[in-house]
Amino acid sequence: MDTDESTLRRIVREDLLETLVSLGLILVLVYLCGRVFMPFASLLTLGMILAIALFPMFDWLAQRVFRGKRGLIATLLVLVTLVLVGVPLLMLAGAVATQLGGFHDALEAGTLGLEPPNPKVAEWPIVGERIYAGWSAAANDLPAFLAKNKQLVLKAAGKAVSIAAGGAGAALLFLAAIAVAGVMMCFAETLRRGSERILIRLTDPLHGPRLLTLIVATVRSVATGVVGVAFIQALLLGVGFILAGIPGAGVLALLVMFLGILQLPALLISLPVVGYLWWMGEGSTVIKVVFTVYFIVAGMADNVLKPLLLGRGVEAPMLIILIGALGGMATAGITGLFLGAVLLAVFYRIFQDWVDSGETRPAAGPPPASAISTDTTTA
Repeated sequence: MDTDESTLRRIVREDLLETLVSLGLILVLVYLCGRVFMPFASLLTLGMILAIALFPMFDWLAQRVFRGKRGLIATLLVLVTLVLVGVPLLMLAGAVATQLGGFHDALEAGTLGLEPPNPKVAEWPIVGERIYAGWSAAANDLPAFLAKNKQLVLKAAGKAVSIAAGGAGAALLFLAAIAVAGVMMCFAETLRRGSERILIRLTDPLHGPRLLTLIVATVRSVATGVVGVAFIQALLLGVGFILAGIPGAGVLALLVMFLGILQLPALLISLPVVGYLWWMGEGSTVIKVVFTVYFIVAGMADNVLKPLLLGRGVEAPMLIILIGALGGMATAGITGLFLGAVLLAVFYRIFQDWVDSGETRPAAGPPPASAISTDTTTA
């Protein structure tokens, strides 16, 4: 009895203490590694999502055009993407920052005002006279309203400027993530094998590869078919708004992206802009016709892009994508708009796969009749 008690004390004093010390050191190491990794977490995560979304094009070029020159393909793909996406993105980010910054400066200087409406507004059918009267009243009363609530409006304008600055930073982060995605695509096979080994270690050899396939398919479907389409449409319309001289072009482009994430048509923005262009805009009729056709075609571009990019469809309800996008943006800004929708959709599919795997298991039931009769005969 004394021997057993002394053995138990030795286990508690030596083995348990050694285990606790080892666990503590591991936790400290994980914490320190997390602190080092966190500044790059958004960049690497966004780069991984872009790499998954662009890899089918990269793989097709590697097999059909450049015959395995993966480094050259990645470099060209990154440069082309930076030109096609980066230039319009920086234009939109600059437009939003300029407009919001000018609004904030005008508020502080007390020079902000609302221009009176064009007399043509009164000629609009049905609602023209009411809009003209309301607009005129707002233009006359706006200075008094701003003077009375200057501090409140300045506070709101300051928040808007900080959001714009965050959006500009997110745009630069997105461009850097494109370069990271190019590097990841060059080592795609190595990364795939490593991810598969990790998932097999966490699950088993049967579910690990299947889970990896599920994650890649869901990420690609959401990133290209939902967020990607909304992003492309916002770029197309935003650049058009800037070239047409539409006020608040950058803000309107962000609204187009939100509508795309919500699976609502971008025509809700482009058609009113067309109306503004014809009733309020200046320029020749030919220019107006060209921009009208462009805004309508770009507003309907999702009808063509979704079948091309979405493939078999997003295997997650639109409500899940909506919650992920809005929650991600509230947490991490513009970058979270992409990451939130993707991560929540992946989690939903993994959870559904777990539920479905439980339904396929054979239910426990009574033994077969033949087995009962055999046991009875033996007895």
